[in-house]
Order: sequence, then C-alpha cells, then structure tokens
Amino acid sequence: MNSTPNAALLLLLPLIISSRSTPKLYTSAFLMGMSTALETLCGQSYGAKQYHMLGTHTQRAMLILSLITIPLAIILANTGSILSAVGQDPEISRAAGVYACYMIPTLFAYAILQCLLRFLRTQNNIFPMVLSSGITTLIHIFLCWILVFKLSLGNKGAALAGSISYWINVLMLAFYIKFSPSCVQTWTGFSNESLYEVLPFLRLAVPSAVMVCLESWSFQILVFLSGLLPNPELETSVITICINTTAIILMIPFGLSSAASIRVSNELGAEDPKGARLAVRVVLVLGISQGILVGLALVLMRNVLGYAYSNDASVIRYVSTMVPILAASNIIDGVQCVLSGIVRGCGWQKIGAYINLGSYYLVGIPLSIVLAFVFHIGVMGLWLGITAALTSQMLFLLIITVRSNLEQEAKKAMERVF
Repeated sequence: MNSTPNAALLLLLPLIISSRSTPKLYTSAFLMGMSTALETLCGQSYGAKQYHMLGTHTQRAMLILSLITIPLAIILANTGSILSAVGQDPEISRAAGVYACYMIPTLFAYAILQCLLRFLRTQNNIFPMVLSSGITTLIHIFLCWILVFKLSLGNKGAALAGSISYWINVLMLAFYIKFSPSCVQTWTGFSNESLYEVLPFLRLAVPSAVMVCLESWSFQILVFLSGLLPNPELETSVITICINTTAIILMIPFGLSSAASIRVSNELGAEDPKGARLAVRVVLVLGISQGILVGLALVLMRNVLGYAYSNDASVIRYVSTMVPILAASNIIDGVQCVLSGIVRGCGWQKIGAYINLGSYYLVGIPLSIVLAFVFHIGVMGLWLGITAALTSQMLFLLIITVRSNLEQEAKKAMERVF
C-alpha cells in the first residue's frame, strides 16, 4: 500500500470531483457535505492501517446517502412550485422546475460518486479518478451535442446528458474498485458491518453537510436577492457571473483543501501530529500564494472578463467594476477553503458548522441586505456582504487551527478508528 500521495495529482482533485459541472442545485451541496465525513473516517483509518474499514465506511455512506436522496428528489420534483411560491419569475420558475425534474437521476449517481471518490482519495489513489473523469468529460461533450443540439432537447437534454455522464463515471470507478489489485485490502466486498455504527457516522456527516450547505446556499440566496433589485435582469446576470467565476477559481483551493484533508487525517490516524502540523503549514502557504496570484490575474483581466459570459455592454461594464472586490473575496475564499479541509481532516465539522452559521447568516447575508436595499449599492453591496462573511469565516477557522492541539487530536483519531 502506497502511503505517499502524488502531489501533482492531488491538485487535480477538483477536476475529479466535477468532471462536468456538478448539479447546480441546493440538493447536491447536502449530499457532497455528508460524504465529506469519509475524509475524516476513511482518512484516519487509512493512516492507522485499518484498511478494511475504508470499504465499510464507504458502504455505510453510500447506503445512508442513497436513502437521503429520496426526499431530496421529491424536493427537486417540486422546484418550480417552490420558486413560484417565494416570488420568483413564473417563466424562470417553470424552466428551472423542468430542468430539476430531469436532474433527479443525477442525484442518485452523485451520492454514490461522492462516496467512491473519497474512498479512493483517502488512500491516495488519485490517477483512476483523473482517468475516469477525463473519459467521462469527453463522453459528456458528445452527449450534450447529441441531446441538446441534434435532438433539440435544450435544457432537458443538458440535464439528461449530466445524468448519463454521472452514471458512467460511477460505473467506471465501481469496476476499478472491484477488480483493481490496489483496492484488495480496502475493498473486501459488501459487509453487514456497514449496517451498524450509523449514528457515529451521522455525528460527523450531518455537521459536514451543514457546514457545506450553509456556505453554498448563501450564494444561492444572493441570486434570489438580486432578483428583487430594481433592474433584476442586469443585477442577476452580474451576480451569476461573479458566482460562476468564483466557482471556477475555487477549484484550485478546493484541490488544496482536499489534499490537506487527506494528509492531515492520514497523519493523525498514524499518530504523527508533527506530520499533520507540517501538512497544515504547507497547505496554508500554498493557499495564500495561489489566492494572491489568482487575484492579480483577475484584476489584470477586469476589462475582458465579462466577454466570457456576455456580449451586452452594460453587463461587461458592470462586471469590470465588480472585479476588484471579486478578486479580494477570492483570495479570502481560497484561504478559508484550505482551512475547511484541515477542519475535515481533524474531524471538527461541528465547530465548522457553527462558524459557517455565524459567518454567513449573522454577518454576511444581513450585511448584504442592508448594503443592497438600504444603501442601494446593488450587486456590489450583496458581494461586499458575502466578502465580510468569508473574512469572518477565515479568521475563526484560522484561530481554531492555530490554537489546536494536534497531539490530542491524534489520540482522538485513534479512539475514533479503533
């Protein structure tokens, strides 16, 4: 068993996690959040050389997430009605509802895929995920061309293409795990043991989901709020461009975050707090460095960034004025993303959930509303509020990380594993 990760491949983790766009729906954040509990459980088990437990934890996660997907699918089926009920444009609500219904099969594949990715990732088995995602991406492009353009299915075709692609990715990884010699010790077949210890898993999984959802949903709330501004078409376009740009850029620190989670959990499971501390320092330096570089790149591209999304002159001008604050927020977001990975590696998800709750819903969203609707700053006010939330989140996570006792966390990891 190779316990040394390939650093270059770890940086490709974001492409593995999302070989296509993840379903941009509130439900996917919940599923992904719950699956991150495996970064703690499988990562620490692998570090402690309890290899068989990786398969058990993963099977348990797949079972629980598949059951949870059922009520989430019901929510998706009623997305159009929900959006109409909260005052969104009827035509947009109807289109979103149709798209969401066709995305339902994706949810089940997405739940299983997230578990399989973390099963392989926590044992530093990265290349198969890179390969499967690359193949699936090529297939996805072809499917989109056929379903969207040739069969003229539009949004329905895009949703169906996503569903098929996710299931292809799941099947490829499942076959690899089943037949690959590298997974012989970590996947020993389906076990009844996965039906037990559900509550300990949920104690990590639920705060993990809350931690991810509170952050993800806050950005969706910004889109909703932008639709209530005086010029909703322009404001919504600009806020969507900002969010999409952030989502693309975040793939870099998200890869670092995943690498941090793996290394910290592995080292704590191996009772090596010094190794965990070194991993924390290295990934923080990398997180800050990439944030500054990406922020500078954004500022340099401020006058052309809007052209990547629109030909409307008013939208392009508006986006250029947003770039400085967008660059600053992405620097902060990159650092907090890395710190969140450290939190997952240590098993501090409950603390992370409280921090996210306070940062986004006691600081960020209220400040966004005040700036946008009281001081009439528009989308810039919305984004300044979320930047304040990111700053608060980063500072609290940094304090927790700096003041942590990793020797004590290593002992907790051994208690959790054994």
